[in-house]
Amino acid sequence: MTGTPSPRRSVLYMPGANERALEKARSLPTDALILDLEDSVAPDAKKEARDRVAAAAASGEYGHREVTIRVNAPGTPWHADDLRAAAEAGPDAVVVPKVDSPETVTAVVAALEAAGAQDRTAVWAMVETPAAMFEARRIAAADPRLTVLVMGTNDLAKELHAEHVPGREPLLTALSMALLAARATGKVILDGVYNDVQDLAGFEAECVQARQLGFDGKTLIHPRQLEPCNRVFAPAQAEVERSRRIIEAFDQATSQGRGVVTVDGRMIENLHVEEARRVLALAAAVEGR
Repeated sequence: MTGTPSPRRSVLYMPGANERALEKARSLPTDALILDLEDSVAPDAKKEARDRVAAAAASGEYGHREVTIRVNAPGTPWHADDLRAAAEAGPDAVVVPKVDSPETVTAVVAALEAAGAQDRTAVWAMVETPAAMFEARRIAAADPRLTVLVMGTNDLAKELHAEHVPGREPLLTALSMALLAARATGKVILDGVYNDVQDLAGFEAECVQARQLGFDGKTLIHPRQLEPCNRVFAPAQAEVERSRRIIEAFDQATSQGRGVVTVDGRMIENLHVEEARRVLALAAAVEGR
């Protein structure tokens, strides 16, 4: 779980009970997959879905796509068996819903390691309640195996008694709290889903908002959402070109002993160079897909 992280612009939920969906996911242009054992699977189908998802995650047939398994929440009858199956399957990550405290993270990590989970298998924590927002920093810092926070905006809105409205004003405080926690602890953070799969204009607007806020990518519920999501969360060509100019100008100024440099009429400092390097690294990773 070291090195340059993969792009996580688009992270698509796939229902674990649907064999056809799991097969289709092998060819979809998504950065990562969440093979779901929770909300999309009926109680009487949990065991069959678990076996199918574990086999899919262990198959090695998903190419560059990061493959994760979303287990059922702690406290449910299926949680412990899901963790054992996931540990054996060896996915890139285990996605844990309803994480309200750092103790939940440490318990999950302990269970995975007791079941023989590989070092490469990370934990992604879903934060989707008011309690999780207030504990977000401690959750994110709970264990090195935790690498990603995932917003559960549907559950969060339900808990808040908030309406789903354009611009998401009722959720902005919670989104910002989780973002602060992720950045304070060096974790990746993914935005929640957009429910209306027919409204691509509204979906793209929410992607733009999420990127402007600082999210690394977005979780999705339908393949038709992939194109706008990948496009919005990838650096635009103009952004890439400006990043190159910033680095070149700063390097030249440094070599000449100058401490001040301007690019496109704006003063450039170390912080701008660091951001430019991040942009170029992300662009290179996306280009390699």
